[in-house]
Amino acid sequence: MTKSLIIVESPAKARTLQRYLGKSFSVKASVGHIRDLPVSSLGVDIEKDFSPNYVTIKGKNKIINDLKAAAKNAAEIYLAPDPDREGEAIAFHIAESLKNTKKPIHRALFHELTKKAILSAIANSTELNHKLFEAQQARRILDRLVGYQISPLLWEKVRRGLSAGRVQSVAVRMICERDRAIREFKPEEYWSISTTLEGSAPPPFKADLEKIGGKKIGVKNSLVDNQATADQICAELRDSEFTVADVVKKQKKRNPAPPFITSSMQMEANRKLRFSAKKTMTLAQKLYEGIDLGDEGPTGLITYMRTDSTRLGDDAIASARDYISATFGEKFLPAKANVYRTKKSAQDAHEAIRPTDTHNTPEKMAGLLDKDMLALYSLIWKRFVACQMKPAIFDQTSIAVTAGGYDLKATGSIMRFHGFMKLYVESTDDLPADKSGGGGQEDLPLPDLKKGEKLTLKEILPAQHFTQPPPHYTEATLVKALEDNGVGRPSTYAAIISTIQDKEYVVLDKRRFNPTELGALVNDLLVKHFPKIMDVEFTAGMEEQLDQVEEGSRERLQLLKDFYGPFKETLDKARKEMESVKNATIPTEIPCSECDGKMVIRWGRNGEFLACENYPTCKHTQDFKKEADGKIVPIERDAPEESGENCEKCGLPMVYKHGRFGKFLACSGYPACKHIKAQTTGVPCPEEGCGGEIVQKVSKRGKVFYSCNRYPKCSYAIWDKPVNKPCPACGSPFLVEKTTKKDGRQLRCPEKSCKYSESLEDEG
Repeated sequence: MTKSLIIVESPAKARTLQRYLGKSFSVKASVGHIRDLPVSSLGVDIEKDFSPNYVTIKGKNKIINDLKAAAKNAAEIYLAPDPDREGEAIAFHIAESLKNTKKPIHRALFHELTKKAILSAIANSTELNHKLFEAQQARRILDRLVGYQISPLLWEKVRRGLSAGRVQSVAVRMICERDRAIREFKPEEYWSISTTLEGSAPPPFKADLEKIGGKKIGVKNSLVDNQATADQICAELRDSEFTVADVVKKQKKRNPAPPFITSSMQMEANRKLRFSAKKTMTLAQKLYEGIDLGDEGPTGLITYMRTDSTRLGDDAIASARDYISATFGEKFLPAKANVYRTKKSAQDAHEAIRPTDTHNTPEKMAGLLDKDMLALYSLIWKRFVACQMKPAIFDQTSIAVTAGGYDLKATGSIMRFHGFMKLYVESTDDLPADKSGGGGQEDLPLPDLKKGEKLTLKEILPAQHFTQPPPHYTEATLVKALEDNGVGRPSTYAAIISTIQDKEYVVLDKRRFNPTELGALVNDLLVKHFPKIMDVEFTAGMEEQLDQVEEGSRERLQLLKDFYGPFKETLDKARKEMESVKNATIPTEIPCSECDGKMVIRWGRNGEFLACENYPTCKHTQDFKKEADGKIVPIERDAPEESGENCEKCGLPMVYKHGRFGKFLACSGYPACKHIKAQTTGVPCPEEGCGGEIVQKVSKRGKVFYSCNRYPKCSYAIWDKPVNKPCPACGSPFLVEKTTKKDGRQLRCPEKSCKYSESLEDEG
């Protein structure tokens, strides 16, 4: 019997599918995209209606040949990459490669990898979605036009290796503008006044000053903005009679948060688990593609993780309701299922992110998933189940108090029914200190008082405050800002955040984003010369137009033409007018310590630095810092750390220095003697009978590699950093450290036949 062929993009997904489908299907993986625009050129023929020049990705010829061979022996072909724009592009390129096989080709959309969902997707397979592919092509071409034409300009004007991106540069701008707002913020003084009062019934309670003469006091432009005013109010309050003006008791409900979409999952994983967006998406991909559950084999644990819809299927809701009823009891189960409204801009092709089987509880998965995967799965599982539970109920009491011309207020609440909070409570972002006001009374019991009752003043406490600047972006708040402003799409946030860090435009310090000098400089240049490209609203508008291409209400070609005309004019103008930072110098009055010249500020690979104006005659350089008033202060260099060794070339002391690849041992006689001692790794050379040791070296092109210290007698060399730890799977004497976009930092076995790996992700 001839098998049907299913092609997915991931080997892990292929294993899960093969388990469910058995011998009647052959399942192959393309391992991501097989074709793309070329790396070394623009790859877009602007004169021929922006036609893309797709080429086979390096290393994918063997995979394509394997797919062709499998297709020839298949009765029909089901293309099943991920159900989104990128997945549709992969499917189109595979279909193009297999068209000569003349076999029927179908598109299967797997939203979850369970047997029922897989069989349903195959039974209801469709044709390839040309509109979705057009939207992906439009985005890819737009990004290429911007990135490949602005980036060379930055190489020319600033330094080689820089890049600009249609969306990433806007994200950098948002971080730079927030940083500037923080630096330029001028705090304003304000005072809060809190009292402790006692009535006829216990306990004593706190009431805060709310109004003066009927006008509400606020944080900004406060009616109490100095100590003299606060002291005067306190004195008048001490002489006043305190009376209960009103007592309001009401029941309040707090509803559960909707099930996760991509952005909310990234935000919550960052707040609760301290995971980066990239790590969250990597873990979610693995949970979706299938985890080996022992006797059950590879099983998909969550639905597709790239979605902006909060819609839930009827079967999933029924399963959650059954679980809630059985575990928590009927009092936690609402009469009708909770339904959540999806944003108008959302693509409703997928459900929300949820577990594929509610009965796969976190407790059940604890022995089968690693720590991080279990933490994310628990978050998804709890959020989903909680979204179908009853609201939490609070009894809230507020007491209004008058004292002369002043109004005070006390608020307290007591939880009467936990509802969904029995299982899950959504986190909130950090708030500036002044957002909380003065001494809120949530969750404090208040006495049972009557309107008109007289109160006794026990204590009065004035407190000085200062308004706070907006907080630096965290990964969670940056994702929220990108989403709120319509910049990018949830599926792109992780890549955006990774890219702007990889390009050294921003750094994540104590979970807060700060722009680097390089990031601030590039941002200023781009905002000045490409104001439209860097405009948040314009970028959001482009996302809407891409959605219109997907919907079929806008043509790809027209979108590209409308964009490129004005962009080309701006680009040509920028080429003429953008100032060259490479050659620019800013004079200072700081004398050079090695000649009679003055120091000037130059721009280098690592930012601004001081250099002698007499360069190249004098090559003296120095770091500096800027004080608050803008004054330039040179930083004296520390004496190099001595090693106790002498140079084997010239006999001078060897000293420890710091370079772009870390700490290294070099001759103190540099530049006359340029001898550098190789850094040891502690890993013995694996070549039989060699007896040497693997050391770190730097190639002529500046790339780090690792080789035997007995070279040229032994030529053993590798690119990945060796770690002196044997492989627990195959016994290899060492592992290697490797970083990939998909898996992050890992220790892997260097033996190709061994697949052992372990995570080295450090989330700080």
